[in-house]
Amino acid sequence: MSSLTTPFRVELADYSGPLDLLLYLVRRNEVEIVQLPIARITAQFLQFLEVLRFLDFDLVGDFVVMASTLVEIKSRSVLPQPADDSPSEAPQDDEPRGELIARLLQYKRYKEAALALEERAAEWQLRFPRLSDDRPQAGRDHAADPIREVELWDLVSALGRLLHKKVLEETAAIRYDETPQSVYMERIAARVREQGRVPFSSFFEGTNQRSRIIGIFLAILELLRHHGFRAEQPVAYGEIYVLAPQAG
Repeated sequence: MSSLTTPFRVELADYSGPLDLLLYLVRRNEVEIVQLPIARITAQFLQFLEVLRFLDFDLVGDFVVMASTLVEIKSRSVLPQPADDSPSEAPQDDEPRGELIARLLQYKRYKEAALALEERAAEWQLRFPRLSDDRPQAGRDHAADPIREVELWDLVSALGRLLHKKVLEETAAIRYDETPQSVYMERIAARVREQGRVPFSSFFEGTNQRSRIIGIFLAILELLRHHGFRAEQPVAYGEIYVLAPQAG
């Protein structure tokens, strides 16, 4: 009996969570957090959620909870409000939205502080090189590595646009590609090094099998995070290009 579990999995919580996606959408829509356009953000969040479900990431439940919160806030906003001229108490229907905005503002401050600390640490290391025996060797937290120049959510968005154009394979029996992710990484790395700059969408040409698409996507993600490969998006929401590591 074949397993129904795809061999390609990552812990999404180790990369970015629902608040990070919300902050990305706020920046993409060029709005202030306190002016959060619930209807527009909810629609876009749900589009991302569909791509995450396709990828079958672990812990996607956190995103489902956030989506439910957004839908609830959106539904409250369209309900008729009772006529109450009393200025002493804010409408209760604004409370969930206010709580979400407060969480988002707190997360934004936390993320900015973390980025500032990372930049300060990088500057410190340039000024005072650390000796090899200054501290014990520790396992590297790859999940903390940033995607250079293009965010994770830019890649997820690009995959979503790609999936809308594809007719995915529908079969009675679920089939999974047995190709190890390391093989995808080797193939993609060799192609990028040979060509120098490869369109993201071109890696998915000629396949409509779900497990192959997932394997290719995660292989690209790993190359960008851990192996010095880069990604750029010359036009907003346009094609993303994967670039070879810089020499030296």
